[in-house]
Amino acid sequence: MSKASKIVRRTFLAGSMAISGGIAFGYYAVKKPHDNPLLDDIEPDEASFNPWIKISPDKITLITPHPDIGQGAVSMQAALMAEEMDLEFGQFETSFGATSPAYYNTAMGPELFPALATDTSFVRDKLGDFGNSVFKLMGQQITGGSSSTSDSFHKLRLAGAIARETLKKAASKTTGIPVSQLKTQSGNVILPDGTQLKYIELATSAASIKPVTNVQLRPASQWRLIGKPMKRLDIVAKSTGQQNYGIDLKKDAMVHATVKTNPRKGGLLHSFDAQKAKIMRGVIDIFEIKGGVAIIADNTWSAFQAADAVRCEWGPAPYPSNQAEHWKELEASFTPERLDKVWRDDGNTQASIANSETVFQAEYKAPYAAHAPLEPLGALIEVSDDRADIWVSHQIPAAVEKMVASITGHKPENVYIHNQYCGGSFGHRLEFDNILQAAEIANKMRGTPVKLTYSREEDMLHDYTRQIAMARGKGVISNGKIETLDLSCASVSAVRSQSKRMGMPIPGPDSQIASGMWNLTYDIPNYRMRGYAVPDGILAPTSSWRSVGAATGGFFADCFIDELIHEAGLDPLEARIIMTKHDVSRKVLEAVADMSNWGSPMAPNQGRGVAFVESFGVPVAQIVEVTNTTDGIKIDKVFVAADVGKIIDPINFDNHVKGGVVWGLGHAMNAEITYWDGMAEQTNYHMHAGMRMHQCPEIIVRGLENGPVVKGIGEPTVPVAPPALANAIFAATGKRIREMPFNKHIDFI
Repeated sequence: MSKASKIVRRTFLAGSMAISGGIAFGYYAVKKPHDNPLLDDIEPDEASFNPWIKISPDKITLITPHPDIGQGAVSMQAALMAEEMDLEFGQFETSFGATSPAYYNTAMGPELFPALATDTSFVRDKLGDFGNSVFKLMGQQITGGSSSTSDSFHKLRLAGAIARETLKKAASKTTGIPVSQLKTQSGNVILPDGTQLKYIELATSAASIKPVTNVQLRPASQWRLIGKPMKRLDIVAKSTGQQNYGIDLKKDAMVHATVKTNPRKGGLLHSFDAQKAKIMRGVIDIFEIKGGVAIIADNTWSAFQAADAVRCEWGPAPYPSNQAEHWKELEASFTPERLDKVWRDDGNTQASIANSETVFQAEYKAPYAAHAPLEPLGALIEVSDDRADIWVSHQIPAAVEKMVASITGHKPENVYIHNQYCGGSFGHRLEFDNILQAAEIANKMRGTPVKLTYSREEDMLHDYTRQIAMARGKGVISNGKIETLDLSCASVSAVRSQSKRMGMPIPGPDSQIASGMWNLTYDIPNYRMRGYAVPDGILAPTSSWRSVGAATGGFFADCFIDELIHEAGLDPLEARIIMTKHDVSRKVLEAVADMSNWGSPMAPNQGRGVAFVESFGVPVAQIVEVTNTTDGIKIDKVFVAADVGKIIDPINFDNHVKGGVVWGLGHAMNAEITYWDGMAEQTNYHMHAGMRMHQCPEIIVRGLENGPVVKGIGEPTVPVAPPALANAIFAATGKRIREMPFNKHIDFI
């Protein structure tokens, strides 16, 4: 068993030890900071006070270890350090840095122990601390779960403050002026007479000084950057086509590769015929790799063309061949044998249902869905006898180095990932097929840089999609209120599927099966939520997808809540406000009501729907307005309110929210992956369309800051979009839609 497997297993088996005071890991190991990786190759005239900041005589470099997958993470991380360092944008460079346990994620550990938003108990805090200790000991450098902002907010400001105070100490040493008389501004230490000493001029002196660690973070009233609109560091390059992504990389003597693997994910290659392909122009070599064939050429287009000419005999899929069989497997999963966990059991749901004359019931479905980022997967890798270098964008860099090492035979410390900007992920770049294939190809061509690029079709055929899921709801209305809510969800476990491919299978129940369903903060006397898991390996493999389990669970739970509210004869928004027991959530609902002028009259063919979902610790309310036309549904306006505790950059916050809305609406409208003969039927955007520009509504956003901790917004606005749209369609047409994509049941303009 790997070290990672052992530690992750303990997170489930030793949680009680953290509560009772037992020590699962040594106190010293937990408290001891990781080594500063910047000191490994630092020059004598350079200074580094912590793993995030390096100052040279000619430049300041800020390390932003969370890769930028389109979410603006580089600018956010840099701004937090610059805030405390008194740096202006333009006075520093940024780098993703080397892989290091020093960059472990401090925000994801507590997610090992899911809790309700209303739970402020001592036990919850201690479990969160325990989860954080696990991530620290694992050195788990990971980007995901909308955690980059939460992870960075305190520690990067602290890093900046340490740098600021250490530079003042260096200036004091140089000038003899007490630190108390020195100030900092715009990358300079300011002496009492107004003389300015540039930070870079103090690098050599600062290099010999022990960093000042007893520092104070500035109060919000003194913030120059945080909470203010910022110009993203990458905005000019991206807007003018100058930004280099992984797919743009070039190296001297580089060859181009693509792969043709079994379109039935996990199936074998029985044989192949490459005679015609090998004589095509530009082709250098064609050979077998695990699960398929590698095509090497002197350009990507030639590799793609040759791949089409290779004839392969493929083995069957290790899962049902046709989509109908996948749904049948889910339908058969609501059994005691497949019960993953009872996540909520308030009151006596079973008795309430048994004693009620009228029980409302509904069933909901959500299909597989592709990640389909604009930039398909690929990697540039060079393997030599003593090391391997890989240029790629990935969200778990240490795992990449271990994966490459497992193929090339190098020690992981002799594998170096050079993380890149990428054209989208949505969870896609948490996977490793492209890494393993690139390593296998380059290992056979040692000394030659190999650039692997997937075709769009290959990327979608082999995507580990969003989970397929089905939910059943039962409800009881009494005295005009929801008395009983009984939710059950059957799903594949994307977490188990993904972790198994990483070589660290995780035991215990999967909270993502229940996400968006078990954690409702409504005052409902009898409330039960059960998760049922299809055993791993029975259905098609799946993975993390933007908002993970909440992407389906939020749709299921909120739509059923809306149906029950309607049966009770209540106003959809007012009922949610009255039911919620969570003050922060209530304010979000009240905000979206105010924004939308809820209750104002609409035309007979129009409808207004509301939804509320809390995911990743962020409560989000959304109202969608639609018009029912003779050509189909037109989405007119969307209002969104969300509370993340503190908004770092209002512009980026607004962009995130709108992007999540478009993502959620588009996939609810018309996107799915279905299987026929074991193969995904949708292989390009014309088959997996999402929302088009002419369909995009006006989106009005309001950010709130009442939450107790800082949270990210990259994913939480996705789950609320489908139910808001479904509820709006019901308001306009009287038709309930309980299955995604909605275009199976209704047309859109």
